[in-house]
Amino acid sequence: MNTKKDHANTLNSDEAMLFKDAIGKVKPMVQDTIHAVKRSGKPKISYKDKNSQYHHAEFYFSDEFEPLLPTKGAMKYVRNDVDSYEAKCLRRGDYVPELILDLHGLTQQQAKREISALFVTSKKEHIKCVCIVHGIGSKILKNKVPHWLVQHPDVMAFHQASLEWGGDGALLVLLNVEQR
Repeated sequence: MNTKKDHANTLNSDEAMLFKDAIGKVKPMVQDTIHAVKRSGKPKISYKDKNSQYHHAEFYFSDEFEPLLPTKGAMKYVRNDVDSYEAKCLRRGDYVPELILDLHGLTQQQAKREISALFVTSKKEHIKCVCIVHGIGSKILKNKVPHWLVQHPDVMAFHQASLEWGGDGALLVLLNVEQR
């Protein structure tokens, strides 16, 4: 059985000679300047921008900076350009944390990275209040976390959490979620 496709690809000797005469001498092309690129179906994901956001957020945390924070009573802070009423609202539970970060068992460097990631995520998701659970333990993170938070420009205020959110071992943090 002879189909149209078979007929189109089959040339008799007369047709082949006519084709060679019409085309003339043919020199094969050499492909030496452009190399074919094998492309996969999945686009490459660039983590550079995401990692630079985390690194930029971590940049604010210095271990050398010693802010003037209360030594007696509840740990609290309100940035100068923010109404002191915000700390009271945090204490009373007017703000409910939408994200909770637990730092138990982390080193200081790991804790800084996690707090940086929390701030980037909060800004991206427009989350205004977060809870950072640092624990009490040997009081290393309990003392360092407030010092780091004071340095970050997105932190408007923080207050020691109520018992339901961790009490002495946690801070409720109010963040500025406006886009810069």
